[in-house]
Parts: sequence; structure tokens; C-alpha cells
Amino acid sequence: MPADALALALAAAVLHAGWNVLLRGSGDVEARTAVVLGLSLLLFAPVAAATWSVSWAVAPYVAASAAFEGAYFALLVAAYRNRELSVVYPVARGSAPLFVLLGTAVVLARHVSVEAAIGVCFVAAGVVLVRGLRRGAEGVLVALAIGCAIAGYTLVDKDGLRHAAALPYLELVMAPVGLVAVPVVAARRGIRALKAELGWSALVTAAASFSAYALVLAALRLAPAPEVAAVRETSVVLAALLAAAYLREPVGPKRLAGAVTVAAGVALIALS
Repeated sequence: MPADALALALAAAVLHAGWNVLLRGSGDVEARTAVVLGLSLLLFAPVAAATWSVSWAVAPYVAASAAFEGAYFALLVAAYRNRELSVVYPVARGSAPLFVLLGTAVVLARHVSVEAAIGVCFVAAGVVLVRGLRRGAEGVLVALAIGCAIAGYTLVDKDGLRHAAALPYLELVMAPVGLVAVPVVAARRGIRALKAELGWSALVTAAASFSAYALVLAALRLAPAPEVAAVRETSVVLAALLAAAYLREPVGPKRLAGAVTVAAGVALIALS
């Protein structure tokens, strides 16, 4: 893998883990999410306009991806309100490629390699370590639901991006999500709740969320997708470390080992 592609993929991993930590660290996750969605649309609208290349054929993909993205952010809010990021993030990110693999195997009847099957076992073992046997499925079910949403928009976007440039496509997908989230939260919680979340932290979170995606796209131009995906999933380990340092979550050796195991499983699936 070229050094520049490696650097871009690692930077994307850092940004993705970082914006999730900032979101989880907010005192009002619901309002912060709405503000971040709104700010990200405003921040990247000029870039999307400058690189505009969109076909009308993209419309059904945008609609489907927006639905999955809406579900993703709604579930993320529900998870981050009272569950630990060091549990939710590794399970959600680790299960997404697993669901993509299962979807393509069942729906498209594609062969699953031995490496991918071993990767699935790694992810499952990592989830058990992250959650811990004594604590049951708390936080795991909502994280798996998030993983399903990620798998859904991943499968849709793979074909949707054939009909539009990347950043305009992302702007179109996220526009209905943000345009629904902001007024809904304002109606439910009042404008004051949104204003309270405006600040540098929300701005950085918004910039990081879009930039992480842009960096992955840049890396894909320089290296094969499986290699980029494998490096990208180091965000699972980074999120666990940041959760311990920034959020003061109890990330002990077992949970960290679980995050590493999930990342290794995802890498095997990506490279298979």
C-alpha cells in the first residue's frame, strides 16, 4: 500500500473516531447531532457545488441512502445517550462489514472465502470481549442495529456513486437527514437547545464527519479498496483509546483486546 494512501486512510480513521467521541461527549447528544448535521451541510455545500456532477439516475440511490443514514443517526443518538462509546462503536463498525458480507452471500449467492469466514469469527469474538459475558447484551443490540444501517447505506452507495461525484452525492444524501433533524429537534426541544450546542466543538465534529469520508475517497484513488477498508477500521481501536482518555470510560485490557480483535476481523473480511 503506498505511503500516501496509508496516511490518508489513517487520517480518516482518526477523524471518524474523533467525531464520534466528540458527539458522545456532548451533554445533549440529540441536539448536538442535529447541529452537526446542519453545520456539515453548510460547510460542504460550496465544495459540493464546485465539484457538481450528478445524473438524474442517482435519485433512487439518494432516497434509499438517506433513509439508511437517517436511521443510522437516530440509532446513534439513542445509543450515545446512555451507553458507552467503547462498546457501541466497535460493535457497530465491526458488524457493518459482516452484514455486508452476509448480504452479498445470501442475496447475490456469492462465495465466502475462508479468510472472510475467519474474519467473521474474529468479529464475533471481539464483540464478546468488548461487552463482557457477565454484562449480557446491553448496548450490543442497538450497536448491531447501527451496523445494519451502515451496511445498508454502504451497499446502496456502492452503486449510487456511479451516477454522481462523491461529495455532491454525499451532500444530496445528507440534505434530507439534516433538513428533517434540525426542525424536529427544534420543535421538540426548542431553539435554545440547538443554540446551546453551537460552538467550536460542534463545528469541528461537523468538519471531521465529512472530511473523514473525503479522505477515504482520496485514499481509494491511490490504493485498492480492501486495503483502504482494512486500514480504515483501525478507528475501532482508536475510538476505544479515545473513550478511555477523553470520556473516562472503563476501557480495560479485555475491552481493548476486543476492539483489536474486531479490527483484525474486519481487516480479514476486507482483504479476503
